[in-house]
Amino acid sequence: MTNKRKSTDQIELGKGDALLISDIQNDFLPDGSLAVQEGERIIPVLNGYIDRFSNRQLPVFATRDWHPANHCSFIRQGGPWPEHCIAGSKGAEFSADLHLPVSAYIISKGTDVEREGYSSFSNRTFKQQLDNAGVCRLFVGGLATDYCVLNTVRDALNYHFNVFLLIDAIRAVNVQKQDGENAINEMIEKGAIPITLSMIR
Repeated sequence: MTNKRKSTDQIELGKGDALLISDIQNDFLPDGSLAVQEGERIIPVLNGYIDRFSNRQLPVFATRDWHPANHCSFIRQGGPWPEHCIAGSKGAEFSADLHLPVSAYIISKGTDVEREGYSSFSNRTFKQQLDNAGVCRLFVGGLATDYCVLNTVRDALNYHFNVFLLIDAIRAVNVQKQDGENAINEMIEKGAIPITLSMIR
């Protein structure tokens, strides 16, 4: 299927907007145990989004995989992935190149041994935090397009948030060649609006 990627014009940020950055952790970056190809390239773009939101004192959320050592997703537990982002490990740390503000909300997920925890909303406090902050529009980018970004966007749309997909600040695992493209198509078809940094005033 061809991705139409219809988008919008310039976007004015304001009250009710929040930035959500998914899993910019060492294990998903070069030399990490589950490196996403070109994942490091989106960090400068994400820093641009962070600047836009921070300058307007709008909330920034950063999710992280924070797995127990025997997490169900690990190959030796019968899952599909190498061990990654074990809670407290160097691999689970955010990239030093990501300029998170001190005010950023840190959302840990995948903490339950028996649950994958791809979606940010698998942390049961996350939705409440968004509601408490009065968030209506969620701007989502990070890693990886075809897993944590996709599942987060699905849930956000199901919760009736307006979702903007940061098309210039996502990268896919692509276990199958078209997984990333298919994920983008699905998110847009479900109602996410693809945007780039240049579109935000």
